[in-house]
Amino acid sequence: MRHVEHVMGTVFSFDLRHEPSGALRAALAAAVGLLHRVDEVFSTYRADSPVSRLRRGEITLAECPDEVAEVLALCEEAAAVSSGYFTGAPGGRLDPSGMVKGWAVERASAVLRAAGATRHCVNGGGDVRVSGEPEPGRPWRVGVAHPCRPGELVTVVSGRDLAVATSGTAERGPHIVNPRTGAPATGLASVTVVAETLTRADAMATAAFAMGEAARGWAERQTGLEAFAVTASGAMWWTGGFPRYGLVGAAQPSKPML
Repeated sequence: MRHVEHVMGTVFSFDLRHEPSGALRAALAAAVGLLHRVDEVFSTYRADSPVSRLRRGEITLAECPDEVAEVLALCEEAAAVSSGYFTGAPGGRLDPSGMVKGWAVERASAVLRAAGATRHCVNGGGDVRVSGEPEPGRPWRVGVAHPCRPGELVTVVSGRDLAVATSGTAERGPHIVNPRTGAPATGLASVTVVAETLTRADAMATAAFAMGEAARGWAERQTGLEAFAVTASGAMWWTGGFPRYGLVGAAQPSKPML
């Protein structure tokens, strides 16, 4: 079962490796509905969304749907872990968008698993959550686009029950701001983070990209997180545990940190 949905300003794709059934179709519809609900609540482009109204001071956090408090708490946790390089208020204005997409994909994946769809892939604008394996004995393979060579892969991540998120400038240009300088981060061309959940992987990829070269040492110190990066000059580095996910294709990284 496959489905593509345009929502939240990007494209989400679902790949369920199960025989179609009424229950799974209902679960897929519920997962898609969840994404639209998230867009209605968190979109900063909708003047009537609770997040837009909250940041204008028209309502309080207590008057928002419960999901808003949950996401803002996750933003605070990510900010603490990343020493402020992740922020839910870029430029001083409330905007948890850097957390929302990965969190939404993770919730959609949970809906599918609860319905028995334990073998699936959900791709939200290039950030991917995989569950189980596509077929017995074969892991999922997630290609990571080369930020400097359009049409090429820089590496491929292989595994089961994991999340892969990439932040970079290839698609949208310099758009991630270093909160400490207020200027767009330019030290890296892209950074890919592998973690257990896309909630964490997506937020930490954003934070690592904002850090620039400092991300290398920081990522090595994180538990349950691996990273692969391409610098602005085209050099590559990865954390010590990243090779267990596989490095293939065009990747010719420098030696990993010890």
